[in-house]
Formats: sequence, C-alpha cells, structure tokens
Amino acid sequence: MPADRTPLILASASAGRRAMLENAGVVFDVEAASIDEDAVKQSLGAEGASVERAAETLAEIKARRISARHPGILVLGSDSMLECEGRWFDKATSMEEAREHLQAMRGRTHRLVTSAVLVRDEGRIWHHTAVASMTMRNFSDAWLDAYLAEIGEAACASVGCYQVEGRGLQLFARIDGDFFAIVGLPMVQVLDQLRTQGVLAT
Repeated sequence: MPADRTPLILASASAGRRAMLENAGVVFDVEAASIDEDAVKQSLGAEGASVERAAETLAEIKARRISARHPGILVLGSDSMLECEGRWFDKATSMEEAREHLQAMRGRTHRLVTSAVLVRDEGRIWHHTAVASMTMRNFSDAWLDAYLAEIGEAACASVGCYQVEGRGLQLFARIDGDFFAIVGLPMVQVLDQLRTQGVLAT
C-alpha cells in the first residue's frame, strides 16, 4: 500500500465513533456515506426484519458505498438502532420529538443494538453486533425538562437522545452491555479485527 494511503476509512459522520478510534491510537480517514436510511429501515421493517439485522444491514451498506470508491482499502461501517417494546426509534429531529421519545422510554427497558462491519473491495470480511439492555428510571417531567434544557441539541445527535458518558447516565436505573458499543462502536472487537487485518500491530 502506498505510504500516503491510510489503511482504514471510517464510513461514518459520528463524532463519537471518530473520537473512540482516535483515542485508541488508530490511524484512519473519515468519509461519511450518504444513504437513505429511512427507506432502508422501512423496507426491512416491512419484511419483518429484526432490529439486529437492520443495524447490520445499514452498517454494511455504508461501508460498501465508501468501499466502491477506494479499492483495496479497509472500510469500517457502523450503525446503532434502538428498539423499545417493538417500536424502532430514530434520532429525534427536534427537541419536542426528543422529549416524546424519552417519555415513551421512561420506566421501560429498551435494546440498543450496535453493529460494526468491515468491507474491502465491496465484500464484507467481518461483522460484529452488540446488544445492550437499557432500563430507564421513572424520572419526573421536571427532571426531563431540566435535562433537555442542559444538553440542548445534543439530544438529537444520538438515537436514544442520550449520551451515557455524560449527564444522560442519570436517565438510567440499569444498564447491561458493552459501554463502548453503547457509545457507538464495539471497540474491543473492532480493535481485535484491525490487528487481524494488519491495520494495527499485534
């Protein structure tokens, strides 16, 4: 591989995923994939697909889209989806919608599914899907309003309207799952596979 080419491309605009890889010492480029996620989700939902399959499919589509433009380069795609009592939740598009989402999940347990897929030359070579069980406490409307006022538009930046690495942790009564996957990437598994693929030293 030419010296001026990085061995990995992250096919995501997520600042959180980028920060995790950077903090772990991974050298990579970023090229966000532009896909119609709503259309993909609607199609998969109509087929009765599981939320796990939906997250994996979206991650792979993103990686393949970027891989088509970069032959020979490893591309990492990732996607997180949230399911609560059969309902798939997308990122909120407004503060009002964020409030509705959090009220709908209050006092309930939801599943946060994060999938990572590695692609080279448009062929999938590895994937991993992590599922976290997240139980929200029965917080008051007053607390919810104060939380949203404090974090502002950040509520619309993640699929659950929270960041567990910040004040969003106070939303929860119980969390079972991989912290890194909850934040956006199953890092331990990704790093292990990057070593297997020669991106990181063994």
